[in-house]
Amino acid sequence: MTGLWASLLRRLLAHPLTAGVEIDDPATTELRKQIIASKPFLRAIYDEWYGMLASELPAGDGPVLELGSGAGYCERFIEGLIKSEAFAGPNVGLVADAQRLPFADGTLRAIVFTDVLHHMPDAHLFFAEASRCLRSGGKVLMIEPWVTPWSSFIYRNLHHETFRPETAGWSFPSNGPLSGANGALPWIVFVRDRRKFEAEFPSLAIDEIRPFLPFRYLLSGGVSLRSLAPGFTHGLWAGLEHALEPCMPRLAMFAFVALHKA
Repeated sequence: MTGLWASLLRRLLAHPLTAGVEIDDPATTELRKQIIASKPFLRAIYDEWYGMLASELPAGDGPVLELGSGAGYCERFIEGLIKSEAFAGPNVGLVADAQRLPFADGTLRAIVFTDVLHHMPDAHLFFAEASRCLRSGGKVLMIEPWVTPWSSFIYRNLHHETFRPETAGWSFPSNGPLSGANGALPWIVFVRDRRKFEAEFPSLAIDEIRPFLPFRYLLSGGVSLRSLAPGFTHGLWAGLEHALEPCMPRLAMFAFVALHKA
């Protein structure tokens, strides 16, 4: 798909609440919260994501930190969740930079997030902070965009964020907390550069990488586009994706990744 046609298609499908707004404006995050609440199909996906994160938490007490909380509602699934964001907002309990976390060594039970890692200008700094702040046995649990032949076509043509699996490093220039991104970064770190990750962060063991969700997020329109399927069809699409699990290495658009502090 040519750049012109892709740009035209994105404009035609843009959600009316966020069309033309500045992505780094905190008000945009509030609008996205409204979009999630108004889309039953998309809410079902977020329910699934938050359920996955909650089910993988390590046992015991201790604080759980969520990064990028602004538009979400993960606190409904994880009791006592510390909700943080890069900027102040009504849904934010803590303003914090994920690359400079304001927590003492070994204090966090877990760090959870959805669609955050690929916005971090320097992933090395975050992993160093996660290793420092997690207690022994603590976890980093995330859901992030993923690289497959199908996802590469979609992200390059229908998504506004940069998607570059060929990028050499784990960092990129950023002018704002949301405008800077490389959607391929999680795959780069945990697949292409896995040996590098394991060498540089030996205390963060990779427990699981689970690619999934090839169609449903696209059909939901996410937080930027109009819905392409009614909410009552969500279960049907979920069943189809389950049947296609052997094909996820070629189809998945997202992945669940679990790390633990060894």
